[in-house]
Amino acid sequence: MKNFVRAALMLLFLGAFACAAQDVVSAVHGTISKLDSATRTVVVKTKGGTEHAIKVVDKTTVHSADATETGGKDAFHVLTEGTEVVAHYTTKGADKTAVEIDKVGKDGIKSVDGTITHIDHAAKTMTIKAADGTEDTFRMSDHAAADAGKDIANGTEKSAKVTVYYTESAGKKVAHFFEKIAG
Repeated sequence: MKNFVRAALMLLFLGAFACAAQDVVSAVHGTISKLDSATRTVVVKTKGGTEHAIKVVDKTTVHSADATETGGKDAFHVLTEGTEVVAHYTTKGADKTAVEIDKVGKDGIKSVDGTITHIDHAAKTMTIKAADGTEDTFRMSDHAAADAGKDIANGTEKSAKVTVYYTESAGKKVAHFFEKIAG
């Protein structure tokens, strides 16, 4: 019996350790209110006025309309104050570290508003019906697929009104982030 209890405790410990080791990625949508190149920090201010200081590291990916930059000085210098962005980040303690930053708008990634008609979690796809009746199917990035599980409540996922932020590559639309439309 003691061996069974020890084995059960060991499995519980290892399971807790494995869960803690996984980095949870969160996202914030807002405008860059401050850039600090010395500390490589971006401050993103949301519509509600909350500011998020997020560190840009060598592994951070920055998407814009023209290119995708990964890490180094180039990725940080693609960003400017006043730019609308969606920042995907991990948190350790009070520190937020950018995994991906997507520029939004005419010089950034595209967006479309619509109603979700289908989500396939296994295939990582989502279909959106726009107000004009057209339907688009998006392949979801890993971040967007994780958000689909968290942000769209079960039972309403096929009728949720959302804004999808996406890029196009080789004729395919890739959703990087989506958010529910209030109302």
